Amino acid sequence: MPRYCFEDLTPGFRLDFGPLAVSRDDIVGFAREFDPQSFHTDEAAARESFVGGLIASGWHTCALGMRLVADGFILQSSSMGSPGIEEVRWLRPVRPGDELSMQMSVTESRPSGSKPDRGFVRFLLTIANGAGQPVMTQDFWAMFGKAGTPPLPPRPRPPEEPAPAVLPEGEALPSGYLEDMPLNRSFDLGAHHFSRDDILRFARAFDPQPFHVDEAAAAQTHFGGLCASGWHTAAAWMKRMVAGRDRGRALAIERAEPVVEGGPSPGFRDLQWLKPVYAGDTIRYDVTLTEARPSRTRPGWGVVSHTATGTNQRGDPVFRFAGAWLAPSRSA
Repeated sequence: MPRYCFEDLTPGFRLDFGPLAVSRDDIVGFAREFDPQSFHTDEAAARESFVGGLIASGWHTCALGMRLVADGFILQSSSMGSPGIEEVRWLRPVRPGDELSMQMSVTESRPSGSKPDRGFVRFLLTIANGAGQPVMTQDFWAMFGKAGTPPLPPRPRPPEEPAPAVLPEGEALPSGYLEDMPLNRSFDLGAHHFSRDDILRFARAFDPQPFHVDEAAAAQTHFGGLCASGWHTAAAWMKRMVAGRDRGRALAIERAEPVVEGGPSPGFRDLQWLKPVYAGDTIRYDVTLTEARPSRTRPGWGVVSHTATGTNQRGDPVFRFAGAWLAPSRSA
């Protein structure tokens, strides 16, 4: 019997987790796979960059937060996964040697209106470094089974499909100043294949819930089969995003145009995991730039806002969110 079920998670419920140490190798290893921007992978380049030294990818911080929650709470609960995130704010960089701690509290809970075996719980969490400085806040929802209520039957899981012979590479993203960003245009970022081994490897490191790490157990859950952590789905989008920027940089060099390096992201909102990503799925990602405005707090820089989606090989949307990154202004 799980220690925590839906009925236990009422507003005011609070838990603290950590500390979790973050090493240089942790930061570089995650970034090389999912977010290979130079301020995440190259100490010398990072010192000369906007951020002044090596920092963790924001998606890495989210994944580390998931690990803290999993070890301290989720693996003792009737968790059924998360439908999405209201907002994440990356407040300070996570640097090598930081020790992360977390405070998490329930702000809202309600039973499902369509599925009697579960309810939805809203949490607010804050991750702080060893100096007690907040580095990230996250406002999110999760589903939990009700105590003593028989679970609904597992959904039929689609048959596993082999990896495509060739994965589409995607388009080049603009490498330019804030004023040059082409708004209201969608860019195809290419595709990512989620193999069984990749799903298991990511989940064992960051999100070891049974439906992500145990095929037999996953088949008995409402997912009906092994599926990727939502943070794995998001990190793969970032991998395709950086590849698109690299293509844009190479194109600018080929055309003898200026190459302009952007900055990190302040966060994102309205992230939804719409359908499970199963072992064997191939997700095609895109991004649409929606706004480019001067920053109110950083002179010479601006904020580029975007929306992003992921669609599986069956044409089903599985993932979407609204995010932003920093770009230098030509006026500076």
